[in-house]
Amino acid sequence: MIYFTADTHFSDPRILRIDRRPFGSLAEHDRALISLWNETVSPADEIWHLGDFAKGSAELVASLLSSLHGEKHLIIGNNDGAATIEAAGWASTQHYKELTIDGRLLILCHYPFRTWNQIGKKSIDLHGHSHGRLSPLTRQYDAGVDSWDFRPVTLSAILASRGRRTVSREIQRK
Repeated sequence: MIYFTADTHFSDPRILRIDRRPFGSLAEHDRALISLWNETVSPADEIWHLGDFAKGSAELVASLLSSLHGEKHLIIGNNDGAATIEAAGWASTQHYKELTIDGRLLILCHYPFRTWNQIGKKSIDLHGHSHGRLSPLTRQYDAGVDSWDFRPVTLSAILASRGRRTVSREIQRK
């Protein structure tokens, strides 16, 4: 299975304030996101993180990556420093990727695009960065945790969501 996520912001003290995430502490935030990731993604799955993974030392990032299931790919975000980008736990790191899944061309970038490659041929733009606050264009989806109950999501769930899904900001605290 292939999953997508973005904007986890592990160990970033600003995230609780800026995005009003429903956690009592940063430690609680990180534990909950790790738990939700591992409940969703199996060790054999592939996951594309569309940027803003974590803030902290190389040791912290390496520890986070080793605790998370799946073969992990990073699309670099504006808050991903050298410790994140250079961590050994990534299968790949890049700023932009075109990926075909089930005959659909996906354009992966941390930032949402106004237009993108093969937009007229029904390609899909998956992004992070906007934390669920951006009104999307047709075939444009925010894969960030703020839009998906703080867990990774499949392409089929993303495509089924348009117009039918209201994401709950309530989660069970773990």
